[in-house]
Parts: sequence; structure tokens; C-alpha cells
Amino acid sequence: MAEASSLVGKLETEVEIKASAGKFHHMFAGDHTMSPKQLQIKFMDVSCTKATGAKSALSSSGNTFMANGKLTVAKNRIDAVDPEKNLITFKVLEGDLMKEYKSFAFTIQVTPKQGAPGSIVHWHLDYEKISEEVAHPETLLQFCVEISKEIDEHLLSEE
Repeated sequence: MAEASSLVGKLETEVEIKASAGKFHHMFAGDHTMSPKQLQIKFMDVSCTKATGAKSALSSSGNTFMANGKLTVAKNRIDAVDPEKNLITFKVLEGDLMKEYKSFAFTIQVTPKQGAPGSIVHWHLDYEKISEEVAHPETLLQFCVEISKEIDEHLLSEE
């Protein structure tokens, strides 16, 4: 039996939001566009992200976000959507991120808070680095937190 490679890793973070789990999930899984503070999100079968500074955006032209201190472009594919569990999984297909990783996938699951308004957004990142020299992608967790807060802010402003 082979040992687990140190090139393979997982990262997770949770973000408390005020919006409902269903509304937040719909921002990723639905054909929806929003633009609070230059954030535009549109997920289709293939989607992309753009970030200027700390802000992020998703569009059909290419994903750009901060990873390990660098502006990064990626093209994604949605692999799974489960509206009942408010879950979506997408995989990075190509772009800057794939210069350092053999594979990279994101899973987002949103659950309602128990006994209180709001929800918890759980981000799960699975990756395989191409070599030991590649930095640990912890900066992507901050990106996940920021995008969660921006989406929450936008959803609350629509109410």
C-alpha cells in the first residue's frame, strides 16, 4: 500500500453569514449575476473568477483571484450541485493555478444555523501540488472568506 503523498492536501474554513442557506447557494448554483462592490458572479457549466485587489468576481471569461500573493486566473467546471443540501462542487480545469497543482477542487456547503437566523458557509478545498516547492494554498481560504462576506452583504442589501 502506498503512503499518502505530502503533495495532496485539504483545507477547510467556515464563515458565518446572515443570509439564508438557500439564497447563498443559489448565488453559485443558479444562473445569477450580482455586482456589489465590483463583485459579479455568474456560474454556468464552465465559469471563471476575477479579483481586483481584495475583491473578487466570477464571470464566463476567466477566474482571477489572489493565491499565494499572486493574481491568479482559473477556468472551472461545476461537477455537482445538490440544492437540498445547498452544496456545490467545482473543479479547476486550467489557468495559473494548474501551473502549480495537478488538481484543485472546491466544495461549498451552506447550512442554516440551529436556533438562530443566518447560515454557515463551509468551504472545502482539495488539491494536489505538482512538487514540494509549491506553497501551501492557505491564501485561498482568505479568498473564500472574503467572497462569502461579499455575497452575504449583497444578499442582505436585496432584502
